[in-house]
Amino acid sequence: MPDNDSPDEQPARRGFSISYRGRTLLSRIDPVAQGERLAAEIPVKERTLYFCPSPLYGYGLSQFLARLRDELPQNDSALLCAETDESLFKISRNSLGELAGKNGCLALIRTSDPETLCAFVRKTWGERVFRRVEVVHITGGWQLFPQLYEDFARALTREIELEWGNAMTMIRLGRLYARNLIRNLALFPECENIGALNFGSSPVLALGAGPSLDSLLDDFSARFGGSFPGPDKRPFKIICADTCIPALHDRSILPDLVVILESQHWNLRDFIGERGRKIDAALDLSALPASVTALGGGKYFFFTPWAELKFLTRLKEAELLPAAFAPLGSVGLSAVALSLHITSGPVLLGGLDFSYTLDSYHARSTPGQRDLHRRQNRFRSVINAGATLQKGSFSAIAKNGKTVRSDPAMRNYSALFKEEFGGKGRLLDVTGTGLPLGIKTVSTASAFAVLTGVTDAAPSLSPHGGKKHISKKDLTKTRRVAEFIRKEITTLVVLRETLTGERPPVCLDELLDASDYLWAHFPECAGTCGRRPPATDIGFLKRVRAEIEPFLKLWEMALAELERKIT
Repeated sequence: MPDNDSPDEQPARRGFSISYRGRTLLSRIDPVAQGERLAAEIPVKERTLYFCPSPLYGYGLSQFLARLRDELPQNDSALLCAETDESLFKISRNSLGELAGKNGCLALIRTSDPETLCAFVRKTWGERVFRRVEVVHITGGWQLFPQLYEDFARALTREIELEWGNAMTMIRLGRLYARNLIRNLALFPECENIGALNFGSSPVLALGAGPSLDSLLDDFSARFGGSFPGPDKRPFKIICADTCIPALHDRSILPDLVVILESQHWNLRDFIGERGRKIDAALDLSALPASVTALGGGKYFFFTPWAELKFLTRLKEAELLPAAFAPLGSVGLSAVALSLHITSGPVLLGGLDFSYTLDSYHARSTPGQRDLHRRQNRFRSVINAGATLQKGSFSAIAKNGKTVRSDPAMRNYSALFKEEFGGKGRLLDVTGTGLPLGIKTVSTASAFAVLTGVTDAAPSLSPHGGKKHISKKDLTKTRRVAEFIRKEITTLVVLRETLTGERPPVCLDELLDASDYLWAHFPECAGTCGRRPPATDIGFLKRVRAEIEPFLKLWEMALAELERKIT
């Protein structure tokens, strides 16, 4: 077929080729035989999403689908065909539309957006179906948009990794998230919603605990004449991740807000000696309850949903759920999201490195870095060989041009930052040894000028900690929380009596769905958007029954605490 601006929409005949926009898309000799040969060479693997960019006439794909059906009786792999060009998509749709309609393992889509492609896969086959992505080239059509199709494959791979990573996190920590939330509900009436905190148009310095934090704070301290001014005297606000507190403490810097996300006990050592400093804290509703009382300042709850639960929906309907933020998995990223929410002014980032050096994994004075130096002796070096030489670690070029180390987890956080915050004009990244974040990078001198150039910033709200009596407003909130807890206790008691045979199992399915926090962390349920085994699965019901008593005790303890405050 001669070159032109739109391809022939009829199937290519043997001895002919298809050219489009100056590129040959199918074999000039025998496109059918070539497609069948390439498809026959594709290895068949279990739980694999085969991604075929620009399939055109789909030569060989029907044979490949037959191999999937014959060699994989469990039918857990699939073929995703994607096209970006409208004219080429018409060819693929005419050629593969009928085959896709008859075969649930084949799907065809036209898009130029990776997120749309990932959403299409979730809608078509669900979550946690595939373990890997294999790219299949049976035509030359992918060469028209090579970068875009490469982005598609990366996005699909990242989505699968994220789904399984979230599922593993849910299996390990899902029960803890729910337990922490119940315990924090007893403290909820005494705390504020993060939506009540407003820094006006004040510039914000958002800090992570990366190695570059040291040079940034030292430079800023020098520019202030040797020491940071207090919160009431500086014209900007400081919002930091919890791990930063010891580094700030050693320099006598009092942050305006500390972000706490951790649901386990690992970060409690960050708060040693800090209670008397009256530091305000923004806490995830599923954070470790001990963290809520670790600092003596005001407490502001926010919420990052860890699963789609009817339990959380009920909290929202009862207007007991604080402002929600996307679950980003990193306290540093959450600090950035909160900073953008709290102020309308510029937000400058420091210490969000997603990288490390041979002798510094975090800023000095942080607990992990202190332990590294404390254990140093003539037999043990300060160089963290375990982190530096771990599997998957690699060298990278930092914002200042120096070579640093990173690893896949940090690289993923860096990519998530770019995806979530890229293009935010209010964000500025202070230069240092961190990985580039995809936003404008400024020198410390320029950052200092931005932070100190605004003097009419609105003050933060005063701390709410240390109150001896509950106000009338707090008393109303306390009663609302107590009423919510009583209903949850009633639901669990009815479910327990149904499972033990004291009640007829008439509403068992409804009770199981309503108490989804009891089983959402089960391996077969984690990351499945509320799907669970049927109510006839005895093994599942026994495990649910085992979860009831510990949660029931937590609810009763929370209710007793609230009733004590009411009386």
